[in-house]
Amino acid sequence: MNESKNAFLVEEKLGTLMRRYAVPCVISLLVAALYNIVDQIFIANAEYLGSYGNAANTVVFPLTIVALAIAVMIGDGCCAYVSICLGSRNQENAHRSIGSAVVLCVAGSLLVTAVYLLFSDGILTAFGGRVNQETFAQSREYFFYITLGIPFYMFGQAMNPIIRSDGSPKFAMASTLGGAAVNIILDPVFIFVFRWGMMGAAVATVLGQILTAVLAAWYLFHMKAVKLEKSSFRPNGSVIRKFIPLGACSFLAQISLVAAMAAINNMIRKYGALDPIFGQDAYAQIPMAVVGIVMKFFQIVISIVIGMAAGCIPIVGYNIGAGRKDRARRLFTYLLTAEAVLGFVTLFMAEVLPGQLIRVFGASNESIYYTEFAVKAFRVYLCLLPLACVNKATFIYLQSLGKALLSTALSMVREVVFGVGLALLLPAFLGLDGVLWSMPVSDALTFLISAAAIWYTYQTLR
Repeated sequence: MNESKNAFLVEEKLGTLMRRYAVPCVISLLVAALYNIVDQIFIANAEYLGSYGNAANTVVFPLTIVALAIAVMIGDGCCAYVSICLGSRNQENAHRSIGSAVVLCVAGSLLVTAVYLLFSDGILTAFGGRVNQETFAQSREYFFYITLGIPFYMFGQAMNPIIRSDGSPKFAMASTLGGAAVNIILDPVFIFVFRWGMMGAAVATVLGQILTAVLAAWYLFHMKAVKLEKSSFRPNGSVIRKFIPLGACSFLAQISLVAAMAAINNMIRKYGALDPIFGQDAYAQIPMAVVGIVMKFFQIVISIVIGMAAGCIPIVGYNIGAGRKDRARRLFTYLLTAEAVLGFVTLFMAEVLPGQLIRVFGASNESIYYTEFAVKAFRVYLCLLPLACVNKATFIYLQSLGKALLSTALSMVREVVFGVGLALLLPAFLGLDGVLWSMPVSDALTFLISAAAIWYTYQTLR
């Protein structure tokens, strides 16, 4: 095997490399995000589901993120470690880490599935599913079928960054696109033609996830820079201990988002019940449905942010392994600039076009209270998007440098200390509006810390 297969990572122009790796990664993550978003769009526009189905989707969404968190911890950590191994010509640890990652992912996915099936009612209740009876019933139906697809979902998501580390970002993108296409095609058929409701939305999603997992499994036997052997799939403790910390930031970023969502959903249920409008049973599901939609828009934005940053991981890892800190430093500048531009563009959309965005999610079928709260939610919740984009990019870039502890600590501060803490604190003073303000206040406070981390990173790469 040619050990200099990825040598172009220290030779080609950084702008070219960033486009080659980041664009497919962005598309892959966007498509992964679209699984849940597409479900919500079709659910919202089905009159027999409406805001009840939307609220149910919001309840279940963070539970899929738990599975994603475990998958990206394994996949992103392995991706960063494999890239560093290839840069330093360590083929042995490269193939052992990939095999160990496969075994960990399969075992973890089966465990998550079992827990979800055994404790579904309690889990849904913890995430605000009992806002009213209809929402809880639809949450149970949707959650059951989504849970059956967890092993395929986790495998596809974990293998995606590993495929990128092997120098095949386009295949990683294509495998995810194929699964999403299946979901987009089958969703309207199952929901509007067969009228399968929440079950139809979930089954369409799972079938798409199965296709992505099958394509990822096929690629493992056709890798380019790394050759897998039978011995690769014997879990290697020393290798696992090296790559798991590199994926810890990705895990904590996702799992702490789940904690924030749980806090937000429960604060919505608590303070919505005290609102003169949303305290009525007929409108009780609206705040949860609306905040779920705003989070989906944010997820689209943050998928692009993470995609651009994660796409740089193989480039940074290889250059660090090859001793080219100068290139890693310049790439950091390119990344921060691109993330800031993205933040301002999407901020314009959230502030100027909230009415148009909410109509995509079935606002025409809902009451005026739904639209009014949705417009306010977009404008308040997302008012500091540029800072959110720069914060997230900084965390992931630190991860690609092997600064797992610093990256993890910063992520924890943003998502747990600020994200969860402010979501619980501000509603006590501002009611439902406090839920909306928790996001921008968290990002403003986090940016004060990120600025120091950015300076530290530049100094490290001198």
